[in-house]
Amino acid sequence: MNMLRYALVVALVLFGGPAMRGQATPSSIGKQMDGLRALPDDQRPAATTKIAMDIRTLPAGMPKVKLADALVHLSTEGDPGHETLQAVAGTLALSVKETPVPPAKDGSPAMPYTDLAKLVRYEGVTTDFSDPMFTKAGEILIANDADVQKADFTLKDLNGKKVTLSALKGKIVLVNFWATWCPPCRKEMGDLDLIYTHYQPEGLVILSITNENPFTVGSFLNGKGYHPPVLLDDGGKVAKEFHVDGLPRSFVFNPDGKLVGESIDMRTQRQFFTMLSAAGLQPLGSK
Repeated sequence: MNMLRYALVVALVLFGGPAMRGQATPSSIGKQMDGLRALPDDQRPAATTKIAMDIRTLPAGMPKVKLADALVHLSTEGDPGHETLQAVAGTLALSVKETPVPPAKDGSPAMPYTDLAKLVRYEGVTTDFSDPMFTKAGEILIANDADVQKADFTLKDLNGKKVTLSALKGKIVLVNFWATWCPPCRKEMGDLDLIYTHYQPEGLVILSITNENPFTVGSFLNGKGYHPPVLLDDGGKVAKEFHVDGLPRSFVFNPDGKLVGESIDMRTQRQFFTMLSAAGLQPLGSK
């Protein structure tokens, strides 16, 4: 979709009003969301923005909050563009402002506040939303990243070879958490493999970590020609140390071992390069 067509679609969504496109209902919005992954990548941004605006027309209440929060998880798959993510964040902020969500039994913020905080911290959106639970969610993310910075692990690959994160200092390391059952994980594997194949001779390390059993992983990878080392995190202990609460998740460390990039969902090749450039990766032929 070219930019002019996208702008026209967004304009119709924003200014056409419910009467022009039919009154949205939770059911109709749910059907739109169910079909998002089936759309071509160039059509998803406008469709996602439309859904965000349709959700805003719903009456306040938990159904609205749940739809707005579910849309966040779909919108961060790949690269929908800043305007789309801003629209999604605005819809979630409006929904929880209208209907505050109580904290969990342990006092931690409910998921909508954490998801909004993740959009702000990791996706670059802005919001004027103010709420103690939202503030607390942001503080937890900062603390989690501090834990990741201190984390270390030794895991075995499919051949039984041990790999230790701290032993890789001096190299750019991308740690990717994934699973065979995860569609966004599978979608980004081709880009990860391409990047690894081209930059492994330059010292790039990509570690693909899963908590599934070796037979499941080996059967899935058989014949796919996936080259990055696949490490087995039995029991998901390392994933817990990295505070992984959804898949896929990626973390980039520079040669000094400093955490310099983090993604909360599937990334495109361009997005991976942006993360890796923060660690000092240079395009081939630029040296």
